[in-house]
Amino acid sequence: MPSRRTVSLLITASEAFPVLERAFLTANSEICAGFRVFDPETRLRSEDARKIGETWFDLVTDTLSRGVAITLTLSDFDPVVRPALHRGSWRACRMLIAAAELSNHPELLQVRVAMHPARVGWLPRILLWPKTLGMLREIASDLNDDGRERGQVRLRELPGLQGMLDMRNGEVAARPWPPAPLVPATHHQKIAVFDKTSVYLGGLDLDERRYDTLEHARRSDETWYDVHMMVEDSNLAAAARHHLQTFWRKDAIKLAKNPETNFLRTLSAPRRFSLPYMSPKQEIAEIAAVSMAEVAKSTQLIYLESQFFRDRHFTSALCKAAKENPELSVILVLPAAPEDVAFETAGGSDKRYGEYLQARYIDRLRRAFGERLFVGSPARPVSDANPNGRSSLARAPIVYVHAKVSVFDDRAAVISSANLNGRSHYWDTEAGMMIDDAETVTHIRERCMAHWLPKGADAASLDPATAVQSWAKLAAENQSETPERRRGFLLPYPVAPARRFGRNLPGVPEEMV
Repeated sequence: MPSRRTVSLLITASEAFPVLERAFLTANSEICAGFRVFDPETRLRSEDARKIGETWFDLVTDTLSRGVAITLTLSDFDPVVRPALHRGSWRACRMLIAAAELSNHPELLQVRVAMHPARVGWLPRILLWPKTLGMLREIASDLNDDGRERGQVRLRELPGLQGMLDMRNGEVAARPWPPAPLVPATHHQKIAVFDKTSVYLGGLDLDERRYDTLEHARRSDETWYDVHMMVEDSNLAAAARHHLQTFWRKDAIKLAKNPETNFLRTLSAPRRFSLPYMSPKQEIAEIAAVSMAEVAKSTQLIYLESQFFRDRHFTSALCKAAKENPELSVILVLPAAPEDVAFETAGGSDKRYGEYLQARYIDRLRRAFGERLFVGSPARPVSDANPNGRSSLARAPIVYVHAKVSVFDDRAAVISSANLNGRSHYWDTEAGMMIDDAETVTHIRERCMAHWLPKGADAASLDPATAVQSWAKLAAENQSETPERRRGFLLPYPVAPARRFGRNLPGVPEEMV
């Protein structure tokens, strides 16, 4: 018998964080969760939560004190490539354990830091050895700059570097051999199950960087548009809970069940013979498979929001649908530039490769759809004090898009933690859901679309038959106006900077970025 389902759409952390707080406050027996980032120092936003404390550290302590069991899996990161994220996960783990010790029931907390089990094969590890050794030496130098005592403390905060860094003559030094065991994938999901009945899932992690409001009235590098859901559905909760209990294990694929619900996953595994490979073994790609199946069924409008657009297979599915369905149109909303390019002036080869792929696949879409395609990026309707660089678009500060929303003909929608790139579709651990109730799907599409439009926008901007032309016209008008005279957030996506910045890396798997 199908379970009753209630879906609440949450746009930006100003809507999502209070809902997550209330779920912790009202949980009766257990919470099972898995997050890429879960920072206990994140401030509480809801009035009820602030009655018990200031931060999530206090909320976790209170939840455990009420007798609610919490099982939380934090994502770990390659300590060589992402040392700051690696340190952050283990720091969060220590803080959560401290919160449990302050509660009346420390035994009710189970917290783990889980790294994806796949590893880069020996051949590419050797080829990358000079680069990774240089990274290790940079980490060692950074630790030594803090002084001997502080450097030793910080080294203990990087447990994944054991065996790669040593203390020599009182200083941290990199071991030149063997080459670092690089980790090609990560657990990217953001999901929690409450009392086996409700599920919180989507694209939003928990920390201060992710907090933003519907108005985005912040500095450009503090904006963060995201979409999450709270779903009351016991069958979905059972599938999600089983996933959370098993995804981090080395035998996760053997334990994975066909959920027989609208719960969707991406799961990959270590290769038995990994010698020449940079990639993990692709195992479960339900998010990609369902999304491409829905593309093939679509005949009117596909509405997409994503942090990246870099998947060759998904692009091919869209281009095929464009040819087979001459009335089909597409709206794609992307950030004007990746976060690390826009705000960190990063110029690494992986960043440039990602931009190369995105420009290439957007060009393919434009050739396939022509005027039936609109690709847009949001920016605040105010002048940028420093309009140079990728953090600015048409003289205005960009709004950073991190949502993962796909809507197909008001027939189906997929909301998940997965971007429209190969990494999310085939490598990283992801979790999401397909919604197939037409009324709910229409609500999701219209609410997401309306967020970017001026208040009181005409019906043509929300009508699937006319939305592309209406959005293109509005974005072009906004681009020609001064920022303060613009209506809504929409501007055309700037593919030319991505094309100029991008560089191809032949032989490197596209799923890397």
